[in-house]
Amino acid sequence: MRILIANDDGYLAPGLEALVRACAGLGEIDVVAPEQNASGTSNSLTLNRPLSVFSAPNGYRYVNGTPSDCVHVALTGVLRQRPDLVLSGINNGANMGDDTLYSGTVAAAMEGYLFGVPAIAFSLVERGWEHLDAAARVARAILERVLAAPPRSAAPWLLNVNIPNRADADRLPLAVTRLGRRHSSKPAIRQTNPRGEPIYWIGPAGDAREAGDGTDFHATAVGRISVTPLQIDLTEHRMVGAWRDVLAAGAVE
Repeated sequence: MRILIANDDGYLAPGLEALVRACAGLGEIDVVAPEQNASGTSNSLTLNRPLSVFSAPNGYRYVNGTPSDCVHVALTGVLRQRPDLVLSGINNGANMGDDTLYSGTVAAAMEGYLFGVPAIAFSLVERGWEHLDAAARVARAILERVLAAPPRSAAPWLLNVNIPNRADADRLPLAVTRLGRRHSSKPAIRQTNPRGEPIYWIGPAGDAREAGDGTDFHATAVGRISVTPLQIDLTEHRMVGAWRDVLAAGAVE
């Protein structure tokens, strides 16, 4: 078993170290993570400059790029052998609902999935690293379960795991969930720079809008570990026929 581990909080993040420790004994581990915090970078790849890969004293590799860069470069140019599993995290804060579209943590795992490698993203629900040790035990238990009895499918799979910040997290039940939805983000925060020019900070995420039973938001709110299977297909399949009808009047001139 060869495991590639990345994250979006940077190669010095406590969550990365905790996930590496959680994987001890499962196989050969390679770490390729961003040089700096790259939260919110989604699936972006750096195409306007070359990337550099550095080695840290602890043996980790780090890249001056995004989480997707890290996994992409690892799979296509750095690692001598293809990994059997790509892991990302443990993230400092939740990645649920619409947040998964922006998440660098999920994107790192998704990059492995796009290359045909099974992948899992792990996140703590609350920021601050509280009870990270318990979250690491959860990650280990899920890995052992998945590796012992993987899905009966030849296709790769992608899981998004969100773990409540609780000392007893490793004793909480697992819930296989769907993504919920959030309200729109809070308004941008306007400030003024030292030259008197306006600058803006992206506002905080909105509250959960769809957080009913079966969603990731609901599971973590009632003290469960949320495990959401993800896919890449963004096609609105139900509307394909309707749009064929709308656009069937003739060719665009």
